[in-house]
Amino acid sequence: MRTFVTITHEDCLAHDTGPTHRERPWRLETVRGLIDEMELPVIEAREASDEDLLLGHDAAYLEALEEVFAREEHADLDSDTHVSPGSRRASRLGAGGALQAVDLVLTGEAERVFVATRPPGHHATRTRAMGFCIYGNTGLAALHALERHGLSRVAVLDFDVHHGNGTQDILWDEPRSLFISSHQEPKSLWPGTGARSETGAHDNVLNLPLASGSGASEMKVAWEDGLARLEAFNPDLIIVSAGFDAHREDDISGLLWTAGDYWWLTSAIRGVARRCCDGRLVSCLEGGYNPTALAEGAAAHLEALAQ
Repeated sequence: MRTFVTITHEDCLAHDTGPTHRERPWRLETVRGLIDEMELPVIEAREASDEDLLLGHDAAYLEALEEVFAREEHADLDSDTHVSPGSRRASRLGAGGALQAVDLVLTGEAERVFVATRPPGHHATRTRAMGFCIYGNTGLAALHALERHGLSRVAVLDFDVHHGNGTQDILWDEPRSLFISSHQEPKSLWPGTGARSETGAHDNVLNLPLASGSGASEMKVAWEDGLARLEAFNPDLIIVSAGFDAHREDDISGLLWTAGDYWWLTSAIRGVARRCCDGRLVSCLEGGYNPTALAEGAAAHLEALAQ
């Protein structure tokens, strides 16, 4: 068994959002460059099937998307989420790569997997694209593990600076899941969800909002509570939505994280994975919109995963 592998695909670069959009191909190029520099093992992502996507999305939504993709032109799914002729394959590779990572971990071919694809996924709800996201990659991966691999408990952790409202929506009524998200306070940052009062239909959601201007100490206090809740849940598998836009250099937000914070948090998550689920851990790339911040945060995350 390989302890750590990465999943990516060059065709994810063909998702063209326009020259001024924040979520552009350079993001994936940066992360793929880190993977090459660190000489990490790479597996090509596979596309998600219709059956895969129906695990967490409504059929009517998927049909409407296919009508847009069939035009093979640039289009706006909403004010933030744009697609191009290459977006159908790229988004299916993102979702498929997340499910593929679960397969690798649960069949014993790898212990830990990082999925470097785009577009990101944690804002896509069951019924709509949102916030640069088309399919709910980590939510789909969790349901894939539960429904197709027969796991009893799967946790999804999200440390993107924006609340993972889409993952929360997909897993809201899933009692076998636990969703934990740290993010900037909903009142000061889009999408405005993620209050502590949002706890899921089965007390299976824990939101950890952080005040703008806060940094390492506040993050560690919040995640110490989150990791205690995670360990008590005793998951069979941990899935991570890894966003790097809480970095102090990323002007999309007001949090002040550093590379060291990403290393600490990733290492702490790995510790729980070792104690609860034989180290089984899947991580999927989400946000990060400043070149320096993304490179520093992703490098720290990869180093902690690869150790």
